[in-house]
Amino acid sequence: MGAWMTPAEGRIGRDEIERALARYGTPQWWSNGADERYAPHSHPYHKVLFCVAGSIAFHVEGDNHLLSSGDRLDIEPGTEHAASVGPQGVQCGEVAVEE
Repeated sequence: MGAWMTPAEGRIGRDEIERALARYGTPQWWSNGADERYAPHSHPYHKVLFCVAGSIAFHVEGDNHLLSSGDRLDIEPGTEHAASVGPQGVQCGEVAVEE
């Protein structure tokens, strides 16, 4: 189990993110206000997530993955993670990948 981040290479917009996510399934879009938090939890699927705008830190197995616009995070099934939204809020898109 685990998670890994892929930093954006240059500016990447929502259209590019949507195309990238669509390779895995139908994207789900969500957003949170500044400084909101997600308690530790896990999912039974592989999550592929892109930060569209703002920032969010995912806390996974003692590591902090700070995502900003265009960054990608993969979280393997069963990996416990929590999250902290940045001071400007966040917008993300994600897909649950059935393996």
